[in-house]
This record gives sequence, structure tokens and C-alpha cells, in this order.
Amino acid sequence: MSSCQINLFIDKPHKKLKAWQESIQLVDEVYRLTAAFPPEEKFGLISQLRRASVSVPTNIAEGAARKSVKEFKQYLYISLGSLSEIDTLLIISLKLDFISKADLELLNERVNICGRLVNGLIKSLQR
Repeated sequence: MSSCQINLFIDKPHKKLKAWQESIQLVDEVYRLTAAFPPEEKFGLISQLRRASVSVPTNIAEGAARKSVKEFKQYLYISLGSLSEIDTLLIISLKLDFISKADLELLNERVNICGRLVNGLIKSLQR
């Protein structure tokens, strides 16, 4: 086994972060929800919602790999921006009748959980 293959099995620190774990769940839920969107939204709302959701855990992971706390916090703030983007895109999706109010409430709860966890992580890094 090459050293590159061995490195793939080493557990990364970001995987232990609850904010990262919850945001992975958010990605799953966004992908499932947008699968039912009209096909003409493939390059519109579907793409934007999926990219914004994927941005949350990837920025947490990238920030956790940085050498300084300042850089990590910067990536966490980007994750918060992506969560706000998701919130807005979900409201638009509701207005266009692509999702139900129940779908909006469920996904918004996940977005809020992720936001609280990311904010908590930022506060813990400021100490």
C-alpha cells in the first residue's frame, strides 16, 4: 500500500466537529429535496442550493486544516454565508411552489442547527 493510500484512512480532525457532521446531513437533505424540483431548474435553483449546501462542510473542513485560528474563523464565516444563501433559496423555492411549507420548516431547522454550531465554534476559537 502506498503512502498516499495510507493517508486516505487517517481520520481528519474536522470529522470530529459536530458542525461538520450536521452540515453533511444538511447536504443529504438538500440533495433529496431538490431531486423533486422541475428539471428546468437543473442549472438554476437546484444547482445553487446544492452548491451552497456543499460549501458549508467543505469550508469547515478546509478551515480546520489551516494553520491559524484566524484562517479557520474566516472559513467558518464563509460557511455562515452559505447557510444564509440556503435560507434565501429555500424561501424562493417555497414562493415558486417547488417545496412545501413543511419542507421549508424541516430544512430551516437543519440550517439553524448548523448555524448555531458554526457560531459556537467561532466563539470557542475566539477564547
